[in-house]
Amino acid sequence: MIRLAALVAVALLLIGGACVVAQDWPQFLGPSRNGVYAGTNIAKTWPAEGPPIRWKRKVGQGFSAPVAASNKVILFHRLAGKETIECVDMEKGGTLWSSGYPTSYQDDFGFDEGPRATPAIADGRVYTFGAEGVLACWNLADGKKVWMIDTRKEYGTPKGFFGVACSPLVEGDLVLLNIGGKNGAGIVAFDKATGSLRWKATDHEASYSSPVAADVNGKRFLFFLTREGLVVLSPSGKLITEFEWRPPIHASVSAATPLIIDDYIFLSLSYDRGAVLLRFDGKQLKQVWSGDESLSNHYATSAYQDGYIYGFDGRQEQGCNLRCIDLKTGKVQWSQDRFGAGTITLLNHELLLLTERGELVRAPAAASGFKPSARAQILPFQVRAYPAIANGCLFARSKDQLVCVDLR
Repeated sequence: MIRLAALVAVALLLIGGACVVAQDWPQFLGPSRNGVYAGTNIAKTWPAEGPPIRWKRKVGQGFSAPVAASNKVILFHRLAGKETIECVDMEKGGTLWSSGYPTSYQDDFGFDEGPRATPAIADGRVYTFGAEGVLACWNLADGKKVWMIDTRKEYGTPKGFFGVACSPLVEGDLVLLNIGGKNGAGIVAFDKATGSLRWKATDHEASYSSPVAADVNGKRFLFFLTREGLVVLSPSGKLITEFEWRPPIHASVSAATPLIIDDYIFLSLSYDRGAVLLRFDGKQLKQVWSGDESLSNHYATSAYQDGYIYGFDGRQEQGCNLRCIDLKTGKVQWSQDRFGAGTITLLNHELLLLTERGELVRAPAAASGFKPSARAQILPFQVRAYPAIANGCLFARSKDQLVCVDLR
């Protein structure tokens, strides 16, 4: 009997361990919307030729990042005249289902004309937000449409410089978006089951940043970086506080998601504004430091590890610097000048960088210096979307290709 009990205990431990190892990536920037993969099934080294690519496939237009859950990968892209939601088998890369709706979006600057916002997967449903402001809910199992709202028609969502780009945040029974609508619909909360309006707040214009929810001092708050600055709300839509933080010129883009680190809030913009660290006591914000000489994020959100922020400094089109700064002071610890644009994901105290050129780079997350341990070319140029990591595999897309890279 004792032996049987021991075997059962071991089996339960192994099952529990498997649950810890297997991890979904159901939304923009991962489970906690901070770019961190917490799985423990990543190989410590790569083969000389790089980690194996399990499958690859052609994709349509768009900068929307893949997301993954329940052994499925969701891809949101434009195929001909339709914004298409495609469900892909995580293991083999084949299409399980595909849904979509017509779009006539045209980019004013001649860039890509696919969707920008990353879908969110929650409770068996997928939420997408298209480049023209169409918010939709789909069944994860079969792709059937549950509900759809044209926020441009309903709330006056503007086109902006490069289309609509806020990635939906599912929090509790709400779908939250910074849409920059009219008549107090700057920030809007929809019922995730029905799509009905739950509340709206502010007259702020929409930025290209996506919101995040986090606990501070035991209470839940919502953090939005709008075009005007930081807005802190309760989950019920009550305005808690605001902090003006926007570039000094009109022709600018605020895109990085706020980083919430205990009771600190890190914001970063380009266009001569730079970064700021705020401290939040649940009611008010206090500035700790600010400056343009530390870390100016253009498109990509930075990542935090053990007292330090890692991120891309400078304008994407001018060639970004890769930097590490001290969270509490903003002091630059090291800088890889002209590294180029890309994205940062953290896993097991390592930086996983996916460059705009399609190169995957891993390096220790260390304030002592940037020392890459491996590099691999996994995609062709041009890569703008964030990758997803689920069950030890990385899913990344370029302008015309999606790959599954085995990091286990």
